[in-house]
Amino acid sequence: MNRLVSIFALGFLLLTQACQPASSIQINEDSPPADESLTDEPSPPADSTPQPTPTPGSTPQPSSTPEPLPPVRIVAFDGNLYIRRGPGTEYNRIGLLKKGESAQVVGRDILSKWVQVIIPESERTGWVSLLTPFTKIEGDLSQIDSFTFTDWPQPAYIKNCTEHDMIIEPVSLYLYNLYANSVYRNEAQVDPGTYDIYDLFLPDGPLIQTVDIREGETFYITVDGNGTEHLCP
Repeated sequence: MNRLVSIFALGFLLLTQACQPASSIQINEDSPPADESLTDEPSPPADSTPQPTPTPGSTPQPSSTPEPLPPVRIVAFDGNLYIRRGPGTEYNRIGLLKKGESAQVVGRDILSKWVQVIIPESERTGWVSLLTPFTKIEGDLSQIDSFTFTDWPQPAYIKNCTEHDMIIEPVSLYLYNLYANSVYRNEAQVDPGTYDIYDLFLPDGPLIQTVDIREGETFYITVDGNGTEHLCP
């Protein structure tokens, strides 16, 4: 009897559980599951500095370099040309341009018709006159800078200390004898250079000597055409 009651109770329990409704589960298919492997990081702030707007045609263009002008040269085309230390015949001779030779012009004297040149086969400079008919310029002389040469020359002199009148060539400079007068007409200033001295007291005016005078020098004529020596006071 007890066995029958137990079977009946078990069957009743199973029947009541089968009749209960299942709990509803809602699934939202539109929302994908969150990715747990990613973490939210703060985004860097946007750069608020205004950026320059490129202007069309503002790119600088390279400037063209002008071609250098050809060098200016002076030519000794019809004779020899002396090169002097400064722009004038009062300066020493320091070189020579022979006929047909040329030199590069590097300067001009603003006060005279002289040009500064590079002495051929050297690194020194000197001056050549444009007033002689033996010079010719090749090139545009106006492109050469001009300046004032301020290294003034030292004067040179020839003094006659004899009792005979003398003449100095090639400048035809007449020098009276020492006792002719007292106003220094027996002395004269000359440019540096080479001079021939002739005795005018003797027939045919013989050549006494040839001298080379430089800046700052004074040459004393102490011997006449007869070979007589004199002292300068």
